[in-house]
Amino acid sequence: MMTSSTLSVNPTDQEHEIIFPQGEFWSDEPPVESNLHLRQILLLIECLEWLWQDRDDFFATGNLTIYYSPNQKKSQDFRGPDFFVVLGTPRDQNRKSWVVWQEDGKYPNVIVEILSHSTAKVDREEKKQIYQDIFRTPDYFWFDPESLEFQGFTLMSGLYQPIEPNDNGWLWSQQLELFLGIYEQKLRYFTPDGNLVLTPEEAAKQEKQEKEYEQQQKEYERQQKEYERQQKEYERQQKESAQQKIEQLTAKLRELGIDPDQDL
Repeated sequence: MMTSSTLSVNPTDQEHEIIFPQGEFWSDEPPVESNLHLRQILLLIECLEWLWQDRDDFFATGNLTIYYSPNQKKSQDFRGPDFFVVLGTPRDQNRKSWVVWQEDGKYPNVIVEILSHSTAKVDREEKKQIYQDIFRTPDYFWFDPESLEFQGFTLMSGLYQPIEPNDNGWLWSQQLELFLGIYEQKLRYFTPDGNLVLTPEEAAKQEKQEKEYEQQQKEYERQQKEYERQQKEYERQQKESAQQKIEQLTAKLRELGIDPDQDL
């Protein structure tokens, strides 16, 4: 929940400047709707962090409260985004929430809401309006893990415009420079050239398969070389045998008084 610090106003300041509360702000989010929702959120986080493991200029998280105003609306309807990414910020995993005025005024660059029966209307209407008008978040997506409904919007001239899907049904995120699309009934990332962004487990499995394939290729090449060596040895033995037969025949002719080197 929000810190107990209260909003203070300097009465001598004619402009009534707002002094934002300071201190620690804990996330105040209820549990996610289901295990399906939880796994989808974790999938989005771990894939992006694995892809960008060498980067230290982003923060990706899920189900975390965003404090953007001391007077922001607090209700059971409005919750923090299910998943969001902030670019150009330190990759500090110790954040207890996202407090805009303590983060250089930064808002999420990308937000993904995971729809459910209880949140879908708010995600499609109220939250979309807040993300458009207050957050000014460039890319907003929502995904229903049950019906597989998937839509995306990009901010153009201050208004969200639908993102047109490509031939695969994927939607482009200019902020992430990645496609988002459905793969095996999950929302996943795809690189610009169409490759699936893997989880660490998938990457480890792929690496293992590649090593096994490489070993099989090396074994195949070894067997091929051995086969070629045996073929050469066989050919050498055949030539040697043929030469021995010629020499035996020549010797026999000479025994018979025939000179095999004499022209007939």
